Amino acid sequence: MTFQWTAVATFLYGEIAAVLLLCLPFISPVRWQKFFMISLWSKLAFFWNKAFLTIIILLIVLFFDAVREVKKYSTVHMSEKVVNVNTSAYDHIQMKLFRSQRNLYISGFSLFLWLVLRRIVTLLTQLAKGMITQQALETQVNNTTEAAKKYLTENEKLQQALNEKRSGKKLESAEADSEKLKKEINCLKAELQKTSDAHLKATTELTAIKKQSEGLKREYDRLMKEHEQLQKKVGEVEDKKKL
Repeated sequence: MTFQWTAVATFLYGEIAAVLLLCLPFISPVRWQKFFMISLWSKLAFFWNKAFLTIIILLIVLFFDAVREVKKYSTVHMSEKVVNVNTSAYDHIQMKLFRSQRNLYISGFSLFLWLVLRRIVTLLTQLAKGMITQQALETQVNNTTEAAKKYLTENEKLQQALNEKRSGKKLESAEADSEKLKKEINCLKAELQKTSDAHLKATTELTAIKKQSEGLKREYDRLMKEHEQLQKKVGEVEDKKKL
């Protein structure tokens, strides 16, 4: 294996390890968000975007080069098989074909996992933001509910005081205070309703992000199974070649 394909294979193994690490269930998206928010990453963000595009371009070039090699040696393989040349030349062409197919798989999976890795990081970030927003909304709802209960209790006490007082002036003043408290309670109820609506919206968005993340995980598992099947096929080809 040449240096460039050794580097691509090493890069593929690193991608697999990174994807498996990001999919660990006991590490929450909030922890990953804290890790991604380290100041070092923000300083490297500009270079990271350039590096991401550069790696994609390199992998695409290597992928098409592997496709070209597969087509080249597949054509030669068929023509040599028809002509019935000597066994050593036929084995040499078969070896070249196998290597080109191996390079095609390596570059293809590296390109695919590179895009998957970027998507997983994006989804984890969005999910962490949704979870943080949900916690903030729950705290706000609890605080608003406690304040509303407090005002309702004060209103009940005020109404009891109004029933005990018979004086006209005191009654008018108490009614004014009662109207003021009613307005404040109505404002608090409106704020509570607004907060509840925002909480429901955030919960819906969080559920959608979780479903999308689960779908991506299932797709990744399916691709890993296909990758294992391809590796088994490659191993069978090597065994046949040895025989």
